[in-house]
Amino acid sequence: MTSSPEFHTYPERLSDAERDRVLAVLREGAAQGKLSHDTFLRRMDLALAARRVEELKPLTADLDTESPWSRLLFGTVGRVSAFTQRLRRTWQAEKLPKLLLPQAGPYPLRIGRDPLNGLRLSHDTVSRLHAELTLRDGLWILRDLGSTNGTTVNGRRVTTTAVVRDGDMVGFGEMTFRLASD
Repeated sequence: MTSSPEFHTYPERLSDAERDRVLAVLREGAAQGKLSHDTFLRRMDLALAARRVEELKPLTADLDTESPWSRLLFGTVGRVSAFTQRLRRTWQAEKLPKLLLPQAGPYPLRIGRDPLNGLRLSHDTVSRLHAELTLRDGLWILRDLGSTNGTTVNGRRVTTTAVVRDGDMVGFGEMTFRLASD
């Protein structure tokens, strides 16, 4: 006689968020001096090897003193802080000088300090050949050309290419602009 599959109970599966929470508690415990270096390393190994939630609980039992209210409070403060940073970035974007998107052509718009570039930016933090802007299939593509001080879109560094559009903040070294179509 076999049992019905609907009554099988499987151990609760460990999520990445739960593992990350335990790793954060262990790091904080080590930073506060509550764990020796060897204990910290041993518990980190056990946390990374754990497959079930029950295996994680003993690893932080002596460290996890944060109440649900304090977790809620710190989580709320973190979300408010992130919101204010986004608000500040948006406010700053409106004050930035505009960089008009060029008319579509057969060649990309080169950006940098070199006088032969389509857009010359005379600033020490801008590379000679810093970036290029291309219209491809109706999308504007910004490509970093291996610049020393980096190219950013909306505060994030571009390592290869990024799609940009009207209103985005683009930075070349320490020079930042707001893209505009007209």
